[in-house]
Order: sequence, then structure tokens, then C-alpha cells
Amino acid sequence: MKISVVQNILEANRRIAEENRRRFSQNRLLVINLMSSPGAGKTSLLEKTIRALNTDFRIGVIEGDIQSTYDAERISRAGAPAVQINTGGACHLDSNMVQEALKSLELDPLNLLFIENVGNLVCPAEFHLGEDFKAMILSVAEGDDKPLKYPLMFHESKVLLINKIDLLPFCECNPDLIEERARRINPNLTVFRVSCRTGEGLDRWIGWLREEVREKRQG
Repeated sequence: MKISVVQNILEANRRIAEENRRRFSQNRLLVINLMSSPGAGKTSLLEKTIRALNTDFRIGVIEGDIQSTYDAERISRAGAPAVQINTGGACHLDSNMVQEALKSLELDPLNLLFIENVGNLVCPAEFHLGEDFKAMILSVAEGDDKPLKYPLMFHESKVLLINKIDLLPFCECNPDLIEERARRINPNLTVFRVSCRTGEGLDRWIGWLREEVREKRQG
């Protein structure tokens, strides 16, 4: 019975996600579902990304948190319109929450939409929101064993950003091992090593993202 209920929930979520996807496609809007554990650096990455791309593209953000509007306020100060979703305890966003949030966000002018999911390495990977792809952030402070412990997140993601590489001298973490283990799960994973604090590696991420947005606009 429990399995049947879970399947029904996921199927209902999938149907609404497809509605979201059709709406995004009509606008030729690139949509990225950004996931990580709490504190890995999602909002910091978005701030840097928005400031780097704001002169070329219009960017919007849907912010998912259990409570507060703190991250949405940071995003607004960085220069992008942001809509806050407070789940009130739920450990992930679902497609219905995103669909409701879209009522408060003007899509026509946008080229790129980030959906910053709730900090969690488990549930967000299971719920499609209508995005073009999922991207995940893993900080080196979390260790190099995470692909072994949370394989679904790595399997479902198109992009892995290994963040906080400036902390490597102080962590028992091997980024080569992260990549090796992640690619065993997902050989097609695109990997960037970055530091949102120092800016190291962000130029590669920004350049790659520019091409993805341009391809979407031309397609």
C-alpha cells in the first residue's frame, strides 16, 4: 500500500512537471534545478553567477527553504527577481509548489531560471520540477564519500560543482576521488571545481552556462 501511495505522488508530480516544462519551453527558458546539502554554497554560487551574467541575460530565481526569506533577499540584492517558497517542513520542492510560484514571476523577459531547492541530498533528486536539468553542489567539507552514500543525486544530475576548494588544505577530502566515484554512477556528469569565496574555477562554470543559455534560445 505504501509503495502504491508513493507511486501516485510521484506520478502526480510528474504530470505537473510536464506542464511546467511546456511553459518553460514556450519561452525558450533554460531552467536549472540546483540541489545540495545545507551550507554547500547554493546561494553563494547563484550570487556570483547572477553578477557575472546579468549584463548578457535576464535571470530569475525560485528560492526553496523550510522557513525565512533570507536567501531570496540575498538574490534580490545580487540583481535578480526572486520568489520565495517556504515548505514549512517539507524536505524538497515539488512541481506544484513551483507552478504556484510561477504566478509571481514574469517569465517572458527571462533567459535563465534557477530553482534553488531545499538543502537535502536525498528527496530533491526524486522530484522533477519541469527543469531542463539538475545541477548539484558538493562542498569539500562534506567529504569524498558522498557519491557512495547518495548515489541517486549524482545519477540524476547533469552537473556537479565541487565547491569550497579553497578549504582543501584543511579538509581530509580528495576531489579526484569525488569525481571518480561520481563518474562511476554517471559517466556523462559535467564537473567543475570552484570556490565561491575566491572565485577560482567560476569562469569555466560561467562560460559553460553561457553556451547552454544560447543553445536554448536558438533551439
